[in-house]
Amino acid sequence: MQILRIDSSTTGEQSISRKLTDLITQHFTEANPDAELVRRDLVENPLAHIDPITTKALRTPPETHEEAVAAAYPDERAVLDEFFASDIVIIGAPMYNFSIPSQLKAWLDRLGVPGVTFKYSDSGPEGLAGGRKVVIASSRGGEYSNEQMAENQESLLKTFFEFIGVDDLHFVRVEKTGFGPDTIEEGMKAAKEQIAEL
Repeated sequence: MQILRIDSSTTGEQSISRKLTDLITQHFTEANPDAELVRRDLVENPLAHIDPITTKALRTPPETHEEAVAAAYPDERAVLDEFFASDIVIIGAPMYNFSIPSQLKAWLDRLGVPGVTFKYSDSGPEGLAGGRKVVIASSRGGEYSNEQMAENQESLLKTFFEFIGVDDLHFVRVEKTGFGPDTIEEGMKAAKEQIAEL
């Protein structure tokens, strides 16, 4: 078994999403002591935004790659293979300006590959990346309902992972982190209860 942990918060020790990914990782490693834990910190080691070379590296057959694309292919494909090799994926996803950090979006862009993680048919899109549990550690400074049009963080992630076929998807959320320590403590307590049930 492999557990993949992804962090994207830029706020270091103050990060609530990183505190959540710590707790979620601890929960699953204690339940699966023989599992291999793989960490990818998108702030310490950011992925560049995709460009024509990286897009072609991911979306075209290796035998067609010219020199620059061939050079990019191993690192680009490694991100995708790391995800496919994982049985549990833990993602730290704070809300930044009503969406997700651009570092996390760059990672998602490596997972959305036609013919690999999804395909189109006469009946519509079909996800090909199921068979794994994805747990998203969500933190938000305010409080948002799922119906709010301004909420483009969790809705984006839910849409994306369902599109590529992930049907075992969970959110552990701490909201109102901008309201002060007491509110954060209350939110973390509730999050711990959610994690215990995963």
